[in-house]
Amino acid sequence: MAMFDLGRLFRRGTPQEQERDRERRQNKRNYPKPGSKVLVVDDSRTVRYSVRKMLEEGRFEVVEAENGQQAVELAIREKPCLIIMDIVMPGVNGFQATRRIRRNPQTASIPIVIMSGDKEATHQFWGTRIGANEFMSKPFVRFDLYSRVERILFDNEISRPADVG
Repeated sequence: MAMFDLGRLFRRGTPQEQERDRERRQNKRNYPKPGSKVLVVDDSRTVRYSVRKMLEEGRFEVVEAENGQQAVELAIREKPCLIIMDIVMPGVNGFQATRRIRRNPQTASIPIVIMSGDKEATHQFWGTRIGANEFMSKPFVRFDLYSRVERILFDNEISRPADVG
């Protein structure tokens, strides 16, 4: 098993990614409705912490689970607007948890982003096959996370015209 490199998790990114981040900061920010929760599922406390901090900066409430079984239970109880889930975890893994969440009518419509340190196409294939909306490889930068969250949660919103009065 490879050593976890904390520095890679918080990497600055390539010059192109840094430029994207600068451009992103110039754009109008989409903020969630008050009380919008995201469920972050990973057996690594460090990864959960870093994702939580990024999401809290975006004004989300964050609920955490350290395995797939907890994720299924919290998805039913908390009704998050989004789930960000690792694949490789002890006990119930991310694929199994995603399948259980998709099969439950109470949680079937919650968008799921699967994340993994393994960039193999098989993980991406199986993630989408069992119902994940997106795949994100670790390590990732803030832009990677925000772009997926915004694409899933905000791109489908209908813009309302300003009131004419």
